[in-house]
Amino acid sequence: MSIIEPVSQPLTRELVLDDLRGMLALVLDQYGADVVELAEISEDTLFHDDLGLESIDLVAVGALLAERYGEHVNLAAHLAEFDLDEVIGMRIGLLVDFVLARTGH
Repeated sequence: MSIIEPVSQPLTRELVLDDLRGMLALVLDQYGADVVELAEISEDTLFHDDLGLESIDLVAVGALLAERYGEHVNLAAHLAEFDLDEVIGMRIGLLVDFVLARTGH
């Protein structure tokens, strides 16, 4: 049974951001980390500096994104275009842009 439901409504930036907030909460919860207030996660939130997550955590987020939006939202392939510093310094807004671009929105 899946923990993430496939998307069934038109995508907006806010919907994708809300989805990412939930996915990030799942990843953060795996560490027993103090989850930041989900509403505080914005497009300017930094994956590493603000959330304390590592590049390997993008693998988990990538799997959740593919589960939600389909296999064509391949975060691993997208991240292969970046160097390590760019991945670590990634803003959540870049993930929103990626999802919208890959889903044609």
